[in-house]
Amino acid sequence: MPLRFHWSLTQAGDTWRKARTYDTLSGVPDIDAHVEFCRCAERNGIESLLLAFSFNRPDPLVLATALGMATESIVLMVACRSGVFAPAAFVQQINTLSALTSGRVSINMVAGHSPHEHAYYGDFLAHDERYARAGEFLDVCRAFWRPNGEVSYDGRYYRVENGRLKTPFVSPHRSEPEIYMGGNSAAAEELAARHASCLLRYPDTPERMRPAAEALTRQGTRVGVRIALIGRDTREEALRDGMAILERTRELSGDNRRQFVGRTDSVAFRSTLALADGDDAWPTPWLWTGLVPYVGEVCLVGSADEIASALLEYGEAGVTDFLFSGWPDEREMEFFGGEILPRVRARE
Repeated sequence: MPLRFHWSLTQAGDTWRKARTYDTLSGVPDIDAHVEFCRCAERNGIESLLLAFSFNRPDPLVLATALGMATESIVLMVACRSGVFAPAAFVQQINTLSALTSGRVSINMVAGHSPHEHAYYGDFLAHDERYARAGEFLDVCRAFWRPNGEVSYDGRYYRVENGRLKTPFVSPHRSEPEIYMGGNSAAAEELAARHASCLLRYPDTPERMRPAAEALTRQGTRVGVRIALIGRDTREEALRDGMAILERTRELSGDNRRQFVGRTDSVAFRSTLALADGDDAWPTPWLWTGLVPYVGEVCLVGSADEIASALLEYGEAGVTDFLFSGWPDEREMEFFGGEILPRVRARE
């Protein structure tokens, strides 16, 4: 299977957003910067862009609609939390967006990571209960995407009686959107095997990721990683720029990330910080954890040849999808599209 590449839209218009404190962030989008970000992704071989969900970001569905009308080919991966949306109304929204963009929409299903933030939206369920509810949410959504007549469902968290929607999912390629499940926990793996096209995890070394990736692949679910890129013409340049990025993110964030992880119940966030707290910041020659305490991102660092080799090594371990970010994102996308992607495709 050819490797598939996605990018996070989180920092459009603000290169250092991930390092800033929540109190300094705005949920008002710079629409011109977002549109240009999308067009840069389209030029450089990126398949889809993630629009994340948080109290300090714009609503991802509304923003995806605006961006979909201003772009031509990029798929918009809309984040969803089951504690915020009713499933039938969510399907209606997604289907409407698909009709406006010729099916250029996918879903990032997130059970959630921060009990204090969930409370902002009136959601007080614990970690595993959120995954159980997300399972019911997707049961209902997928029932509406199957053309089997009226939908009735009686679960612990959701009940629907004789449900009908007159807005179908519109796409030349699919009868329902691809679902990307986020998480590193056993509950995330179980739910992804039931409902997701792909489980997006925070990374580890390829060999440590291999067993879970192979197990999910056997069940028909792809595995992807969320990872940042620091790619340059030479390894020396990449290491130099990595240290400069570390200095800047440390200056902006201080101890904010560790304080956040202290309040989260996310297995993904905690396991990633634990990886960074190990004795070696370089679990492989190209995998760097130095930025994790400040922006939560593990990085691929090196030349185009080195990063292409790293991506293919993940591919050999069963990883098929990559969700990237960078500093600045547009520079990394241009380097990826011009230097790394051709090497990957040639070697595939």
